[in-house]
Amino acid sequence: MIKAGIIGGSGYTGGELIRLLLNHPAVEIDFVYSTTRGGTPISSAHPDLLAQIELNFSAGVNPDVSVVFLCLGHGNSTQFLKENQFEEETLLIDLSNDFRLQNEANFKGKEFIYGLPELNGTAIENASSVANPGCFATAIQLALLPLAKDNLLQNEVHINAVTGSTGAGIKPSETTHFSWRNNNVSWYKPFTHQHLGEIGESLNSFGNKIGTLHFLPNRGNFTRGILATAYTRFKGSLEEAKDIYETFYKHAVFTHISEAPIHLKQVINTNNCHIHLHKHEDVLLVTSAIDNLLKGASGQAVQNMNLMFGWEENLGLNLKATAF
Repeated sequence: MIKAGIIGGSGYTGGELIRLLLNHPAVEIDFVYSTTRGGTPISSAHPDLLAQIELNFSAGVNPDVSVVFLCLGHGNSTQFLKENQFEEETLLIDLSNDFRLQNEANFKGKEFIYGLPELNGTAIENASSVANPGCFATAIQLALLPLAKDNLLQNEVHINAVTGSTGAGIKPSETTHFSWRNNNVSWYKPFTHQHLGEIGESLNSFGNKIGTLHFLPNRGNFTRGILATAYTRFKGSLEEAKDIYETFYKHAVFTHISEAPIHLKQVINTNNCHIHLHKHEDVLLVTSAIDNLLKGASGQAVQNMNLMFGWEENLGLNLKATAF
Protein backbone atom coordinates (compact mmCIF):
# COMPACT_ATOMS: atom_id res chain seq x y z
CA MET A 1 0.00 0.00 0.00
CA ILE A 2 1.23 3.46 -0.89
CA LYS A 3 0.23 6.61 0.97
CA ALA A 4 -1.53 9.41 -0.91
CA GLY A 5 -2.17 13.04 -0.03
CA ILE A 6 -4.92 15.21 -1.50
CA ILE A 7 -4.59 18.98 -1.62
CA GLY A 8 -8.00 20.63 -1.80
CA GLY A 9 -10.44 17.87 -0.93
CA SER A 10 -13.70 19.71 -0.32
CA GLY A 11 -14.66 20.37 -3.97
CA TYR A 12 -16.13 18.13 -6.64
CA THR A 13 -12.86 16.74 -8.01
CA GLY A 14 -11.38 16.29 -4.54
CA GLY A 15 -14.50 14.47 -3.38
CA GLU A 16 -14.48 12.15 -6.40
CA LEU A 17 -10.80 11.45 -5.81
CA ILE A 18 -11.47 10.52 -2.17
CA ARG A 19 -14.23 8.12 -3.27
CA LEU A 20 -11.96 6.46 -5.83
CA LEU A 21 -8.95 6.11 -3.53
CA LEU A 22 -11.06 4.70 -0.68
CA ASN A 23 -11.82 1.77 -2.99
CA HIS A 24 -8.38 1.48 -4.58
CA PRO A 25 -6.68 -1.77 -3.50
CA ALA A 26 -3.15 -0.32 -3.49
CA VAL A 27 -3.65 3.13 -1.94
CA GLU A 28 -4.22 4.47 1.55
CA ILE A 29 -5.28 8.11 1.99
CA ASP A 30 -2.79 9.70 4.40
CA PHE A 31 -4.25 13.22 4.51
CA VAL A 32 -6.75 15.49 2.79
CA TYR A 33 -5.65 19.10 3.08
CA SER A 34 -8.11 21.98 3.11
CA THR A 35 -7.49 25.69 3.67
CA THR A 36 -11.05 26.27 4.86
CA ARG A 37 -12.08 23.05 6.62
CA GLY A 38 -9.00 21.98 8.61
CA GLY A 39 -9.97 19.83 11.63
CA THR A 40 -13.52 19.12 10.44
CA PRO A 41 -14.70 15.65 9.34
CA ILE A 42 -14.38 14.90 5.64
CA SER A 43 -17.98 13.69 5.73
CA SER A 44 -19.08 17.23 6.65
CA ALA A 45 -18.22 18.28 3.09
CA HIS A 46 -19.12 14.94 1.50
CA PRO A 47 -22.10 13.54 3.47
CA ASP A 48 -22.22 10.38 1.34
CA LEU A 49 -18.88 9.39 2.95
CA LEU A 50 -20.41 9.17 6.43
CA ALA A 51 -18.92 6.05 8.06
CA GLN A 52 -16.80 5.45 4.93
CA ILE A 53 -13.84 7.56 6.07
CA GLU A 54 -12.93 8.60 9.62
CA LEU A 55 -10.32 11.22 8.69
CA ASN A 56 -10.69 14.92 9.32
CA PHE A 57 -9.51 17.51 6.84
CA SER A 58 -5.91 18.41 7.59
CA ALA A 59 -4.62 21.94 8.11
CA GLY A 60 -1.11 20.80 7.14
CA VAL A 61 0.62 18.33 4.83
CA ASN A 62 2.80 15.26 5.31
CA PRO A 63 5.76 15.67 2.91
CA ASP A 64 6.61 11.97 3.08
CA VAL A 65 3.85 10.40 0.98
CA SER A 66 4.16 8.44 -2.25
CA VAL A 67 1.82 10.59 -4.36
CA VAL A 68 0.12 13.97 -4.02
CA PHE A 69 -2.95 15.06 -5.96
CA LEU A 70 -3.44 18.80 -6.35
CA CYS A 71 -7.18 19.56 -6.62
CA LEU A 72 -6.89 23.32 -6.32
CA GLY A 73 -8.43 26.12 -8.31
CA HIS A 74 -6.67 27.13 -11.49
CA GLY A 75 -3.57 29.16 -10.71
CA ASN A 76 -3.29 27.92 -7.11
CA SER A 77 -1.14 24.80 -7.60
CA THR A 78 1.92 26.86 -8.51
CA GLN A 79 1.61 28.96 -5.38
CA PHE A 80 1.01 25.92 -3.19
CA LEU A 81 4.13 24.15 -4.48
CA LYS A 82 6.18 27.30 -3.89
CA GLU A 83 5.10 27.28 -0.25
CA ASN A 84 5.16 23.52 0.42
CA GLN A 85 7.80 20.91 -0.34
CA PHE A 86 7.49 17.13 -0.65
CA GLU A 87 10.11 14.41 -0.74
CA GLU A 88 12.05 14.07 -4.00
CA GLU A 89 10.44 10.65 -4.57
CA THR A 90 6.88 11.95 -4.14
CA LEU A 91 4.92 11.82 -7.39
CA LEU A 92 2.78 14.86 -8.25
CA ILE A 93 -0.49 14.85 -10.19
CA ASP A 94 -1.99 18.30 -10.76
CA LEU A 95 -5.66 18.60 -11.73
CA SER A 96 -5.56 22.37 -12.40
CA ASN A 97 -4.43 24.04 -15.61
CA ASP A 98 -1.16 25.38 -14.16
CA PHE A 99 1.23 23.01 -15.94
CA ARG A 100 -0.67 21.72 -18.99
CA LEU A 101 0.89 23.93 -21.64
CA GLN A 102 4.42 23.17 -22.81
CA ASN A 103 5.81 26.59 -21.87
CA GLU A 104 4.47 26.17 -18.32
CA ALA A 105 5.29 22.48 -17.79
CA ASN A 106 8.65 22.99 -16.06
CA PHE A 107 8.44 24.00 -12.42
CA LYS A 108 11.40 24.07 -10.01
CA GLY A 109 13.21 21.45 -12.09
CA LYS A 110 10.19 19.17 -12.39
CA GLU A 111 8.86 18.48 -15.88
CA PHE A 112 5.09 17.95 -15.90
CA ILE A 113 4.02 15.44 -18.54
CA TYR A 114 0.64 16.08 -20.13
CA GLY A 115 -1.53 13.34 -18.64
CA LEU A 116 -3.68 12.04 -21.49
CA PRO A 117 -2.89 8.30 -21.39
CA GLU A 118 -4.23 7.61 -24.89
CA LEU A 119 -1.62 10.06 -26.21
CA ASN A 120 1.28 10.00 -23.73
CA GLY A 121 0.99 6.62 -22.00
CA THR A 122 4.69 5.71 -22.17
CA ALA A 123 5.85 9.15 -21.04
CA ILE A 124 3.39 9.03 -18.11
CA GLU A 125 4.77 5.66 -17.03
CA ASN A 126 8.20 7.29 -16.64
CA ALA A 127 7.01 10.60 -15.20
CA SER A 128 7.38 11.96 -11.69
CA SER A 129 4.95 14.83 -12.31
CA VAL A 130 1.79 14.84 -14.44
CA ALA A 131 -0.55 17.64 -15.53
CA ASN A 132 -4.05 16.17 -15.75
CA PRO A 133 -5.97 17.40 -18.84
CA GLY A 134 -9.06 19.55 -18.67
CA CYS A 135 -12.49 17.96 -19.01
CA PHE A 136 -13.52 19.60 -22.31
CA ALA A 137 -9.97 19.03 -23.56
CA THR A 138 -10.20 15.30 -22.80
CA ALA A 139 -13.48 14.81 -24.63
CA ILE A 140 -12.42 16.85 -27.67
CA GLN A 141 -8.91 15.44 -27.98
CA LEU A 142 -10.14 11.86 -27.80
CA ALA A 143 -12.62 12.73 -30.56
CA LEU A 144 -9.97 14.23 -32.87
CA LEU A 145 -6.57 12.66 -32.14
CA PRO A 146 -6.90 9.76 -34.62
CA LEU A 147 -7.62 12.22 -37.44
CA ALA A 148 -4.74 14.47 -36.38
CA LYS A 149 -2.32 11.55 -36.41
CA ASP A 150 -3.32 10.60 -39.98
CA ASN A 151 -3.06 14.21 -41.21
CA LEU A 152 -6.82 14.43 -41.75
CA LEU A 153 -7.55 17.67 -39.85
CA GLN A 154 -6.31 20.12 -42.47
CA ASN A 155 -9.76 21.71 -42.89
CA GLU A 156 -11.71 23.73 -40.35
CA VAL A 157 -13.12 21.77 -37.40
CA HIS A 158 -16.40 22.82 -35.77
CA ILE A 159 -16.89 21.64 -32.18
CA ASN A 160 -19.98 21.92 -30.01
CA ALA A 161 -19.93 20.50 -26.48
CA VAL A 162 -22.27 20.65 -23.51
CA THR A 163 -21.21 20.11 -19.90
CA GLY A 164 -22.99 19.60 -16.60
CA SER A 165 -23.01 22.14 -13.78
CA THR A 166 -20.26 20.34 -11.81
CA GLY A 167 -17.84 21.48 -14.51
CA ALA A 168 -18.06 24.98 -13.03
CA GLY A 169 -16.83 23.86 -9.60
CA ILE A 170 -18.51 23.70 -6.21
CA LYS A 171 -18.54 27.45 -5.46
CA PRO A 172 -22.03 28.80 -6.27
CA SER A 173 -22.45 31.34 -9.03
CA GLU A 174 -25.29 32.87 -11.00
CA THR A 175 -25.05 30.28 -13.78
CA THR A 176 -24.78 27.26 -11.46
CA HIS A 177 -27.73 28.20 -9.22
CA PHE A 178 -30.51 25.62 -9.56
CA SER A 179 -33.19 28.16 -10.40
CA TRP A 180 -31.10 29.46 -13.31
CA ARG A 181 -29.64 26.17 -14.54
CA ASN A 182 -32.75 24.01 -14.38
CA ASN A 183 -34.70 23.83 -17.68
CA ASN A 184 -32.07 26.10 -19.22
CA VAL A 185 -29.21 25.87 -21.74
CA SER A 186 -26.70 28.56 -22.73
CA TRP A 187 -23.32 28.99 -24.38
CA TYR A 188 -20.26 30.65 -22.82
CA LYS A 189 -16.70 31.62 -23.84
CA PRO A 190 -17.45 31.05 -27.55
CA PHE A 191 -14.31 30.34 -29.62
CA THR A 192 -12.02 31.41 -26.74
CA HIS A 193 -12.30 28.64 -24.11
CA GLN A 194 -9.11 28.13 -22.08
CA HIS A 195 -8.87 24.43 -23.03
CA LEU A 196 -8.19 25.30 -26.67
CA GLY A 197 -4.49 25.80 -25.89
CA GLU A 198 -3.87 22.28 -24.63
CA ILE A 199 -6.11 20.79 -27.34
CA GLY A 200 -4.08 22.55 -30.02
CA GLU A 201 -0.76 21.40 -28.60
CA SER A 202 -1.86 17.75 -28.52
CA LEU A 203 -3.36 17.78 -32.02
CA ASN A 204 -0.20 19.43 -33.36
CA SER A 205 2.10 16.94 -31.61
CA PHE A 206 2.14 14.67 -34.69
CA GLY A 207 3.68 17.41 -36.82
CA ASN A 208 0.76 17.58 -39.25
CA LYS A 209 -1.21 20.61 -40.38
CA ILE A 210 -4.28 21.33 -38.25
CA GLY A 211 -7.15 23.50 -39.48
CA THR A 212 -8.77 26.16 -37.33
CA LEU A 213 -10.76 24.83 -34.35
CA HIS A 214 -14.10 26.59 -33.81
CA PHE A 215 -15.23 25.58 -30.31
CA LEU A 216 -18.60 26.50 -28.81
CA PRO A 217 -19.00 25.30 -25.17
CA ASN A 218 -22.48 25.06 -23.64
CA ARG A 219 -23.90 24.83 -20.14
CA GLY A 220 -26.36 21.97 -19.77
CA ASN A 221 -29.23 21.61 -17.30
CA PHE A 222 -27.75 18.47 -15.69
CA THR A 223 -25.04 17.92 -13.10
CA ARG A 224 -22.33 15.82 -14.73
CA GLY A 225 -21.06 14.66 -18.07
CA ILE A 226 -19.84 16.10 -21.38
CA LEU A 227 -21.25 15.32 -24.81
CA ALA A 228 -19.07 16.74 -27.59
CA THR A 229 -19.67 16.78 -31.34
CA ALA A 230 -17.00 17.71 -33.87
CA TYR A 231 -17.26 17.72 -37.64
CA THR A 232 -14.86 18.36 -40.50
CA ARG A 233 -14.46 17.48 -44.18
CA PHE A 234 -13.39 13.89 -44.77
CA LYS A 235 -12.82 12.36 -48.21
CA GLY A 236 -12.73 8.72 -47.11
CA SER A 237 -15.59 6.35 -46.36
CA LEU A 238 -17.19 5.78 -42.99
CA GLU A 239 -15.55 2.34 -42.84
CA GLU A 240 -12.16 3.93 -43.45
CA ALA A 241 -12.81 6.38 -40.62
CA LYS A 242 -13.81 3.56 -38.27
CA ASP A 243 -10.62 1.69 -39.14
CA ILE A 244 -8.53 4.78 -38.30
CA TYR A 245 -10.18 5.09 -34.89
CA GLU A 246 -10.10 1.38 -34.07
CA THR A 247 -6.40 1.27 -34.91
CA PHE A 248 -5.57 4.36 -32.85
CA TYR A 249 -7.46 3.09 -29.77
CA LYS A 250 -6.73 -0.64 -30.09
CA HIS A 251 -4.75 -0.64 -26.83
CA ALA A 252 -6.88 1.95 -25.00
CA VAL A 253 -8.43 0.62 -21.81
CA PHE A 254 -11.14 3.25 -21.42
CA THR A 255 -11.81 4.69 -24.88
CA HIS A 256 -14.22 2.69 -27.06
CA ILE A 257 -15.78 3.11 -30.51
CA SER A 258 -19.53 2.54 -30.61
CA GLU A 259 -21.41 1.37 -33.70
CA ALA A 260 -24.63 2.87 -32.32
CA PRO A 261 -25.17 6.56 -31.52
CA ILE A 262 -24.05 7.35 -27.98
CA HIS A 263 -25.51 9.26 -25.04
CA LEU A 264 -24.32 10.52 -21.67
CA LYS A 265 -25.81 7.82 -19.44
CA GLN A 266 -23.45 5.26 -21.00
CA VAL A 267 -20.44 6.93 -19.39
CA ILE A 268 -21.71 8.72 -16.26
CA ASN A 269 -19.99 7.35 -13.11
CA THR A 270 -17.30 5.65 -15.24
CA ASN A 271 -13.82 6.48 -16.48
CA ASN A 272 -14.83 5.62 -20.05
CA CYS A 273 -14.95 7.70 -23.20
CA HIS A 274 -17.38 6.51 -25.87
CA ILE A 275 -16.96 7.67 -29.47
CA HIS A 276 -19.34 7.39 -32.42
CA LEU A 277 -18.67 8.22 -36.08
CA HIS A 278 -21.21 9.40 -38.65
CA LYS A 279 -20.63 10.38 -42.29
CA HIS A 280 -22.87 12.81 -44.19
CA GLU A 281 -21.81 13.56 -47.76
CA ASP A 282 -18.20 14.79 -47.39
CA VAL A 283 -18.44 15.60 -43.68
CA LEU A 284 -17.38 13.31 -40.81
CA LEU A 285 -19.20 13.84 -37.51
CA VAL A 286 -17.42 12.56 -34.39
CA THR A 287 -19.31 12.38 -31.10
CA SER A 288 -17.59 11.72 -27.77
CA ALA A 289 -19.01 11.37 -24.27
CA ILE A 290 -17.28 11.34 -20.88
CA ASP A 291 -18.03 11.95 -17.22
CA ASN A 292 -16.38 15.34 -16.59
CA LEU A 293 -15.54 14.47 -12.98
CA LEU A 294 -14.05 11.06 -13.75
CA LYS A 295 -12.44 10.65 -17.18
CA GLY A 296 -12.40 14.46 -17.31
CA ALA A 297 -10.73 14.85 -13.90
CA SER A 298 -10.33 12.51 -10.91
CA GLY A 299 -10.72 9.18 -12.72
CA GLN A 300 -8.08 10.15 -15.26
CA ALA A 301 -5.83 11.28 -12.39
CA VAL A 302 -6.08 7.79 -10.85
CA GLN A 303 -5.50 6.27 -14.30
CA ASN A 304 -2.30 8.35 -14.52
CA MET A 305 -1.27 7.28 -11.01
CA ASN A 306 -1.69 3.63 -12.00
CA LEU A 307 0.60 4.14 -14.99
CA MET A 308 3.19 5.99 -12.93
CA PHE A 309 3.40 3.15 -10.39
CA GLY A 310 3.43 0.42 -13.04
CA TRP A 311 0.03 -1.00 -12.07
CA GLU A 312 -2.77 -2.15 -14.33
CA GLU A 313 -4.27 0.95 -15.92
CA ASN A 314 -7.81 0.14 -14.76
CA LEU A 315 -6.90 -0.71 -11.15
CA GLY A 316 -9.58 0.76 -8.87
CA LEU A 317 -11.47 2.14 -11.87
CA ASN A 318 -13.88 -0.66 -12.74
CA LEU A 319 -16.89 1.54 -12.12
CA LYS A 320 -20.58 1.00 -12.86
CA ALA A 321 -22.46 3.31 -15.20
CA THR A 322 -25.93 4.62 -14.35
CA ALA A 323 -28.10 3.18 -17.11
CA PHE A 324 -31.41 4.67 -15.92
